[in-house]
Amino acid sequence: MIRSNSLTARATTAAAALLGAIVLATPVFAASESMTTSKTSAASAKQEMAATSPEDHGVASVEARIRDLHSRLHITEAQKTQWDNLARVMRENAQAMVELKKQRAADAKSMTAVDVVKSYSEVIQAHEDGMKKFVPAFEDLYNSLSDSQKKIADSMFRGRARADARKVASKES
Repeated sequence: MIRSNSLTARATTAAAALLGAIVLATPVFAASESMTTSKTSAASAKQEMAATSPEDHGVASVEARIRDLHSRLHITEAQKTQWDNLARVMRENAQAMVELKKQRAADAKSMTAVDVVKSYSEVIQAHEDGMKKFVPAFEDLYNSLSDSQKKIADSMFRGRARADARKVASKES
């Protein structure tokens, strides 16, 4: 019974890490379904990503998320230090994922089934490591936000969490 609980706990932890990674990896970082961007900015983001190589897609995507989050939160000069730290962490996390994707692509033809499973484990571990860096950086920024900025952030992140929960619920039914 203890072994089963341990496996359940590990699976839950992995699922939580993956969910966090999905939040970071989505094209519109933590955006609420009720908050829509203009068609122009969406089209320009698609053009920007299409113009980049597949390796640069992750970097371009995170840059778009950084710009979007900065704009929506109305980051002030007084919050610049916390913001710059968060943006640095986001870029580092994206670069780590790009490197993993490059390695997986280079090894794709020679990978055994065990190698593929191990590479998934490396991706999950990278997401978990990235979240461990992201959370304190985001918390520092969040603590520096005004009440109105916090409301915006809360709405953005809650909206994303609700959308993810609906996807999980629809898959279960």
